[in-house]
Amino acid sequence: MEYRIEKDTMGEMKVPADRYWGAQTQRSFQNFKVGGKMPVEIIHAFAYLKNAAACANMDLKVLPPEKASYIFIVCDEILQGKLDDHFPLVVYQTGSGTQTNMNVNEVIAGRAADLAGSRVLHPNDDVNKSQSSNDTFPTAMSIASVFAIEEKLIPAVNCMIQTLDQLEKKYMKTIKTGRTHLQDAVPLTFGQEVSGWKSMMEHSLENVKRTLPSLKEIALGGTAVGTGLNAPKGFAEQAVVNLNRLTGKDFVTAPNKFHALSSKDAYVAAHGALKGLAADLMKMANDIRWLASGPRCGMGEITIPSNEPGSSIMPGKVNPTQTESATMVAVRVMGNDTVVGVAASQGNFELNVYMPVMAEAFLESVNLLAESLTSLEKNCVRGIEVNEEKMTENAEKSLMVATALNTHIGYEKAAQIAKKAHRENSTLREAGIDLEMYTGEEYDQWVNLLQMTGVEE
Repeated sequence: MEYRIEKDTMGEMKVPADRYWGAQTQRSFQNFKVGGKMPVEIIHAFAYLKNAAACANMDLKVLPPEKASYIFIVCDEILQGKLDDHFPLVVYQTGSGTQTNMNVNEVIAGRAADLAGSRVLHPNDDVNKSQSSNDTFPTAMSIASVFAIEEKLIPAVNCMIQTLDQLEKKYMKTIKTGRTHLQDAVPLTFGQEVSGWKSMMEHSLENVKRTLPSLKEIALGGTAVGTGLNAPKGFAEQAVVNLNRLTGKDFVTAPNKFHALSSKDAYVAAHGALKGLAADLMKMANDIRWLASGPRCGMGEITIPSNEPGSSIMPGKVNPTQTESATMVAVRVMGNDTVVGVAASQGNFELNVYMPVMAEAFLESVNLLAESLTSLEKNCVRGIEVNEEKMTENAEKSLMVATALNTHIGYEKAAQIAKKAHRENSTLREAGIDLEMYTGEEYDQWVNLLQMTGVEE
């Protein structure tokens, strides 16, 4: 491998000749062989903020237009994914993300030198002008998190809601037995049951959306400790205007930069909403696989698509794999919630130094939920079909239908009938007639399963 010599304040470093990064990136690359790479979403978020910062510096007359123009060009290349191979650093580095900030600064400077044929940009003095790693990394977290939620997660949840809405309407009068405590309960319709799943998704989506305003408060302009040292007056305000122009989002400059640098409570709240969505996803996926259990010896009230063989030894076995994938995702998100919460609690004085791991966990949760919801909707929920014969059979033989008798003969007599029917394996109708509690005509008049659900015939 061919190398070139790069210098920083600590001396010289050998850097691969075909890479744009500099000495500080190389030091981190050699010193930290821990875990996976920094999420590409963070790198692309840095490209947005470096572009916005350069534009603000140019407008405020502290960066020449010709220098700013090179920053703009390289940032566009980063966003296009052309330079992804030039960002090798891992998540488990310095807790401020300084080395990733410098990785971006050095790559922009290095690529600009390649384009210009000479060193036209200094990583610190030009690309990092009016900035600090302490305000750029949390800003990159904000940008990446908002993009992931608005561009990936929200559309995935909405798609699931639409599919559930179709199922709800299709099966609103399809009667089935209800279940509480994993025991038989009074009847409802499958459409009503699905409406509960849909409402869970809708409520979770609103909870996630409510956290976005706090995530959109960016730290840029606070520089090292929140005072804005070395940033010209008006930089924060001008930078966020530029950022919104570039991203099409509605970020705001954080009103208190000391809070923006040291506290990550917005991520705790937002990830809490993600955990709520994961809990609802777990519940819905479990309901689906229970209802589809069988095909002969389980509930078997619904069928789901058969996507792949389920066993290497049992011929013809098909498993509810999409629901299993979804429930594993839910478990991972719940674990990540602990990571985010503990990391957010570790701010000391003017800076939180657990930001990279928090960013990785947060983005992983958003991406996993978006991908899981998309997969579950496409490969499972969309293909749900009802076994009406099985549903009707289970609903009609449920002893909890006796609840409809309460207002006619009282709770205790209804319980007596239910126990007799269960003991003798007879119907409620037969048991009550035997006990001379009612006639067959009265039973037929009092017990109407669809009326019990509250759905009009």
